Amino acid sequence: MYMSFVFDSSKPIAIGSDHAGLEYKANLIGFLEAKGIAVKDYGTYTPDSVDYPDYAHAVATAVETGTAACGILLCGSANGVAITANKHQQIRAGLCWQNDVALLIRQHNNANIICIPARFVSVHVAQQMVETFISTEFEGGRHATRVNKIACE
Repeated sequence: MYMSFVFDSSKPIAIGSDHAGLEYKANLIGFLEAKGIAVKDYGTYTPDSVDYPDYAHAVATAVETGTAACGILLCGSANGVAITANKHQQIRAGLCWQNDVALLIRQHNNANIICIPARFVSVHVAQQMVETFISTEFEGGRHATRVNKIACE
């Protein structure tokens, strides 16, 4: 059975990136905090080359355990962090490159982590996608039936 995700503003949003997403991560933290949304930064904190799975696993664990309301992951293409996060059974991480995709990963897939390719979208689009991600509800219904078939438990 899927774990329904509805943004819970009493919990922080978990965010993490590798070196390629560092600047966007800082921008998104400021963007969210300016809206009064708490954010927990799981790194990286320097522009030095790092291994993206270290940060993707930390964010996915925070979301999976309920420590965080949802998650945001960034890397160059967002593929690496999405693949890594989706190894966690209760995670549905969606790779987004435009706002319509951010809308659909919430409405149809009940995604609880958004993965953003910092090398392929503007900061403005990244902000717009995050806003859509946290404000869009899962439609349930036929989509719930499909989401319930995702886990390999």
